[in-house]
Amino acid sequence: MKLLLQIFTWWNEQTIGTRFHTWRFGKRVGEDEFGNVYYQGGTDSEGRTRRWVIYNGPAEASAIPPGWHGWMHHRTDISPADEKYVPREWQKPHRANATGTAQAYRPKGSIAGAGERPRVTGDYDAWTPRS
Repeated sequence: MKLLLQIFTWWNEQTIGTRFHTWRFGKRVGEDEFGNVYYQGGTDSEGRTRRWVIYNGPAEASAIPPGWHGWMHHRTDISPADEKYVPREWQKPHRANATGTAQAYRPKGSIAGAGERPRVTGDYDAWTPRS
């Protein structure tokens, strides 16, 4: 079953192609607190070292911690594994994407939310054809 998932899906861990590419060209750089493993190897079209992550579970880009995110996007050349990274006070810890769940954000007045839509204040004239 796992082999079929690796052949036909990209969102369940890594694909066969990613596994082969990582085995062939990847150099393990480190691992984060969620069990995601980071690699680098080869160069991209701009001459930068390619960097990628093998997720521990489903592919969820928001599960990359701030320090690793900066390294992945070439904002720094020093990985968090090579330095003692301390997140800034404004950087929030990871929260799973709640879209489609009961914990999803529903602003006041949305169809799925509680409450009533705020009344229009009158400073807006809706467009109608032939007006």
